[in-house]
Amino acid sequence: MMLSLPLILLLGAWVIPGGFGDRDPLTATAPQLDDEEKYSAHMPAHLRCDACRAVVYQMWQYLAKAEAKLHTPDSGGQRRELSESVYTDVLDQSCTQTWQGYGIREVNQVKRLTGPGLSKGPEPTISVMITGGPWPTRLSTTCLHYLGEFGEDQIYEAHQQGRGALETLLCGGPEGACSEEATITRTEL
Repeated sequence: MMLSLPLILLLGAWVIPGGFGDRDPLTATAPQLDDEEKYSAHMPAHLRCDACRAVVYQMWQYLAKAEAKLHTPDSGGQRRELSESVYTDVLDQSCTQTWQGYGIREVNQVKRLTGPGLSKGPEPTISVMITGGPWPTRLSTTCLHYLGEFGEDQIYEAHQQGRGALETLLCGGPEGACSEEATITRTEL
C-alpha cells in the first residue's frame, strides 16, 4: 500500500517525540471592545498615548522623507531645511494619510494600539489585531488636533531637534497624552 507524502508527514508529526503533537494548540481571540472603543468618534483615553506616539512616528517619517529629497550628491551631505510651505504640506499629508497598518490588539489583558512606530513590548506567541473601522479616522483626527494645537512651525522645529524632542512636544508635558498624570487618570477611570 502506497501512502501519499502529505499523509506520511502528518503521521510523522504525531509520532516523533518533540514534534507538533507535544505542543499546546495556539489560540487567539479578538479583543473585546467596549462601546467607547467601538463607537466613539474620539480616541479612547487609555489609547491616547499610543495614538500620540503613532502620530509622532508618522510625522517624523514624512518630514524625514521630504528632507531626504533635498539632499543631492552636490549638497555635500549638508542638512537642508524644508521651506514653510513644504513642511506645512508634508505635515498635512502625514495626518490625512490612510493610517493603514494600525489597529488594536490585546496583550496580557491590556488593549493597545499597534502598528508602525509603536513599541511592541512583551510579544505574545499569537494575537489578533483589529484594523480598519474607526481607528484610521481617530488617528487622523488626533494628528490634525496636534497640528492645530502646536502649529506646523513648532512641530517642524521640534522635528529638527530629533524624534525625542517631537515626542516630548506632542506627548509629554503635564497635560500630554503620555504624562504620568494622564496615566493615573486613565487608571482611576
